[in-house]
Amino acid sequence: MSADRRHFLRATGAAFAALAASGCVRAPLSGIASDKVVGYGDLISDPAGMLDLPPGFSYRVISSLGDAMTDGGSVPDKADGMGCFDLRNGKWALVRNHELSPGNDSGGATGLAYDTVARSMVPLPGGTTTIILDANTLAVERQYRSLSGTIRNCAGGVTPWGSWLSCEENVSRADGRINKDHGYVFEVPADSPGPVDPVPLKAMGRFNHEAAAVDPATGIVYLTEDRSDSLFYRFIPTRTGKLAAGGRLQALALENARDTRNWSAITVTGGSWLPVRWIDVDDVEAPNDDLRIRGAAAGGSLFARGEGIWMGSGELYFACTNGGAAKLGQIFRLKPGRTQDQLQLFFESTDPEQFNYGDNLTVAPNGHLIVCEDQYTDDAVNYLRGVDTDGVAYPLGRLRMKTELAGACYAPDGRTLFLNIYSPTRTLAITGPWRA
Repeated sequence: MSADRRHFLRATGAAFAALAASGCVRAPLSGIASDKVVGYGDLISDPAGMLDLPPGFSYRVISSLGDAMTDGGSVPDKADGMGCFDLRNGKWALVRNHELSPGNDSGGATGLAYDTVARSMVPLPGGTTTIILDANTLAVERQYRSLSGTIRNCAGGVTPWGSWLSCEENVSRADGRINKDHGYVFEVPADSPGPVDPVPLKAMGRFNHEAAAVDPATGIVYLTEDRSDSLFYRFIPTRTGKLAAGGRLQALALENARDTRNWSAITVTGGSWLPVRWIDVDDVEAPNDDLRIRGAAAGGSLFARGEGIWMGSGELYFACTNGGAAKLGQIFRLKPGRTQDQLQLFFESTDPEQFNYGDNLTVAPNGHLIVCEDQYTDDAVNYLRGVDTDGVAYPLGRLRMKTELAGACYAPDGRTLFLNIYSPTRTLAITGPWRA
């Protein structure tokens, strides 16, 4: 998107007011359009035909589909959500999801596994791989399987205690072809040297999990659900940092907005803060895959395909892929409070050139959101989008391959953005003149 177009979207008058009401942008209090620089400039064509970036930015591929791993396996396909962790010994760990289903190639996963194919000892292919990097050179020192035997590990989230929450976006039941029920969250410590004991965190609910974010102030875990009629959940652990010890699952409810999708009517508008209440949901293992239906009947508000979620400074952001009047995507901001949580529609796209199907997201050190697009129409070009603190979207990268971007996360020092290309798997390290 050109700078002229971005500035036009922030113009004054009735057109601006209409956009602001839709949640696309928020007007300056003065009513005068801002002339600040948005984004990092026009994208430069990548001669390698992979990812176009702004001037001064570059990437290196640190891991690819089929690369030999140190455990004897190979890097699997469909790299999705990812988190980066400081191991505090000059090493960083990237824990990377693989959204693999039964029948997909696991890359040779062996060892501890949550579930296997039928009666065989062959693990189901989903799970995570871990990449150990030298923090100074970004050289890969080791790659290995860290979670096996799951299905469609889509996104997840980092915890303050140094683990990755890997979420299954699948609710298959044991049926003789697979041996266990699925639809759970699994915890993977970033410093685990090999496959973890795959324990499903059943108290966090069985549903089409997408992503998770932990509030470090309280230890509460916030969870998104990838369904057209999804709910937004929070999990209050019995013991902070000990998720396997159980806890209470709740769904978000808004008094005057039972449906936040803005599809048939505008029920939420950009910028306004709405008071939140939380309702308990029971029978959270939901053998009939009806958790969201029962939660909505009890007053839970509907969201349009909840996707990536990330904790910022005292607030968290989450994407709804096809939310909004134009069905091009929304981003909500939740601010936990001591006595009252509040929700805001932070952004709603009105034009596919502006923002189209946001999925995984992260918060940059300067407070901007970095969002991975996930659009699969025939003529779609998926972008890496920035969204500044005023709710204005800009292009940060353009994918030249017919697949999606995923797993955006920053290194602990904030100078490198790690990013996955979904298929064929590529994990990139992007450096450049990040704005403070």
